[in-house]
Amino acid sequence: MQFLSHSSTARLPTQFGEFDIHVFTDNRNGLEHVALACGNLQGAQSPLVRVHSECLTGDVFGSTRCDCGEQLHHAQRLIQQTGLGLILYLKNHEGRGIGLNNKMRAYALQDTGMDTVEANLALGLPVDARTYEAAADMLHYFEINTIQLLSNNQEKRTALQSLGISVDQQVPLLTTPTIENLKYLQTKSVKLGHLIPDL
Repeated sequence: MQFLSHSSTARLPTQFGEFDIHVFTDNRNGLEHVALACGNLQGAQSPLVRVHSECLTGDVFGSTRCDCGEQLHHAQRLIQQTGLGLILYLKNHEGRGIGLNNKMRAYALQDTGMDTVEANLALGLPVDARTYEAAADMLHYFEINTIQLLSNNQEKRTALQSLGISVDQQVPLLTTPTIENLKYLQTKSVKLGHLIPDL
């Protein structure tokens, strides 16, 4: 069952190249998700796809506490280089699905020495509350059933496959660690199984 409806499309020139931006509305809650499309994607076989969780602090404000903004821009570059791909930008995924306010509360605990997993649990929150039905629906809109997934997160691959999306290949998006996000990246690698080598 599809929960999204396609709402609008426009051309979107960016510093990385030109995309078409598609807005989808979730009929259950009114949330608006976005697909940035490059190339002729209708029915494309195994295009590059980044399923990106909204991150206000990293994507908009350039926070160095995470690698989200850097991964997003890396994905835009790779897709432009190949000339074919999608970035699916999912609303309501802030802080791995706990919301912006709770993410800030978790940040405050991390400043006392906790890692990101410990902070979520200390607040009585799930380590990862995200779901990916919206991403699968957007892929179905483009008649895409098989992808190359731009992600370090193996759980994301598993979740998409459970929704009927075949993942031909998982392509890690490696970033340069900073003093601020090294522990965060190590936690994602050790505790969450992300594909982040050489930390």
